[in-house]
Amino acid sequence: MAGGFDPQVAAVGNVFGMTAGYEQLGIQSDDFTRRIAMRGQNLMWFLGAGASAAAGVPTAFDMIWEFKQLLFATQRRIPLSEVSDLLNPVVLEKLQAHIDSLKEIPAQGDTDEYAALFEKVYPSESDRRAYLEEKLAAAKPSYGHMALATLLKAGRARIVWTTNFDPLVADACAKVYGGTGHLTTADLESPDRALQAIQEERWPVECKLHGDFRSRRLKNTPAELKTQDARLSQGFGHSCQRYGLIVAGYSGRDDSVMNSIELAITGSSSFPGGLFWLHRGDDAPLQRVTRLLQRATEMGIDAALVSIDSFDEVMRDLVRLIDGLEKPELDAFAQERRIWSPAPIPTGRKGTPVIRLNALPIHHAPTVCRRVLCQIGGTADVRAAVKRAGVDVIAARSQNGVLAFGSDADVRKAFSAYGITTFDLHTLDRKRQRYDSTERGLLREALTKALARQLNLVATRRRRSDLVVPRDPSDSSWSNLQKLVGALVGTVKDHPGLQWKEGVGIRLDWADDRLWMLVEPRTVFEGLNDTNRTAAADFARERTVKRYNRELSQLLDFWSNCFAQGDDNLRALSIGDGIDAVFRLSGRGAGTRRVGV
Repeated sequence: MAGGFDPQVAAVGNVFGMTAGYEQLGIQSDDFTRRIAMRGQNLMWFLGAGASAAAGVPTAFDMIWEFKQLLFATQRRIPLSEVSDLLNPVVLEKLQAHIDSLKEIPAQGDTDEYAALFEKVYPSESDRRAYLEEKLAAAKPSYGHMALATLLKAGRARIVWTTNFDPLVADACAKVYGGTGHLTTADLESPDRALQAIQEERWPVECKLHGDFRSRRLKNTPAELKTQDARLSQGFGHSCQRYGLIVAGYSGRDDSVMNSIELAITGSSSFPGGLFWLHRGDDAPLQRVTRLLQRATEMGIDAALVSIDSFDEVMRDLVRLIDGLEKPELDAFAQERRIWSPAPIPTGRKGTPVIRLNALPIHHAPTVCRRVLCQIGGTADVRAAVKRAGVDVIAARSQNGVLAFGSDADVRKAFSAYGITTFDLHTLDRKRQRYDSTERGLLREALTKALARQLNLVATRRRRSDLVVPRDPSDSSWSNLQKLVGALVGTVKDHPGLQWKEGVGIRLDWADDRLWMLVEPRTVFEGLNDTNRTAAADFARERTVKRYNRELSQLLDFWSNCFAQGDDNLRALSIGDGIDAVFRLSGRGAGTRRVGV
């Protein structure tokens, strides 16, 4: 149930040099799903490597370290086995030191690092193609690919652009359509095929901007990635004048692609269906992505950053919302790939979990909150109103009005200036807690506040999860945590402005027809920026790399026991009137077991 790009690294405040206005660009995933369900045929999809991760395709990060490993072993003339452990920080440091000594590869984390390493290890295009073919041999379409193929067949999507070399979209379409003759695929060897199919509206169409691993032409070296094929770029720009665009699994590091999108925005009628950038994890998007979305908004385009769990999950939500969608192949695929089922909590010596999960069941959560109808804008306006009023109120904006926890007097004080017309109760629907809705976000904020209040923690709200750290790490109540992990606070060496604390991330998820709280031990940083990001990641990796199964299990035990108060209730506000948010957690987390044990 855990998720996120890097569960060990988190940040407090304005981090990674994010551009002002970044938070205002975001919309909830449920809002995105509703929009796309209405506009599907007027939207194109753009898939990056992240959309193929669940299908078994290695990420660029994985390949970067494999390239460094190969260069080190071959240039130093040592067996690969001596540097095989890529989870060992000592090995990573040794590899990076060698790469730095070459003085010809971009710095670690640079946008050109992957392409430069790939060309250095395999100068020949045929060798690069063979390498990719080997890596992609075991890849199979994920649920997300099958769902996209289902939408293509139903006419709810028409065009897919991708920088990926893999054949996963085509393979998924072959399964859903029952044959290979329905999808038109164009790559660097056949750019006119895409333009002609789009012009003649022969749907569906897939355009592979960097080529196909089976074709002669691929783009994966720095020189090749600087520019896009002129014909494909022309087709992409023309299509952006007719359709909106959904970007999934793509970070925005490829200059040629970003240049094409930025150029398309300058058109007078660009992206009539909107521009939506799906973003996974807690890290801020690249500044160039933020600036792109801001510029699009200024041009009158319906542009937004959408926080998601994964490509597969967002496609699952979308398919679920579309009534009358015929999807027998997708349902059969989902049944074949089902990988878990509810099981009793293991007990006794033979019941030791095979996998321990970081999820604590929520035994009790609020079922009602206060509802206020008034003339106010979105959630940002609601939060600003609460702050100006100086009241202890937890509130969010939904289609049903302002939803809030707090004393009645405080809630009225916050929103009276906006002309309150209705002040009543709202039932928190369990169905809307199954996905990342406004109601689930409200519950998460309330639970984090309750935990921080009960345990003397400092909480920081993030888009995807909330971060909590001890307010006073020197307090004796944290001595057991210190025994498990060592120091609880400090400064990263050679970076005096980069502070860190031992903490934990908190988010909510839905499984087995109930809410769970996911607990993710983290190193929480304050003072992160573009210049020290790599140092922070290295520090966090070195600090946590030796937390193996036993150590992580003990760490989860500690936080679980802290958060679970037995039969005691956790109260977010502890007020005498109005509606408080009251929770009760179990200290016994979820796990798996072998059938029959």
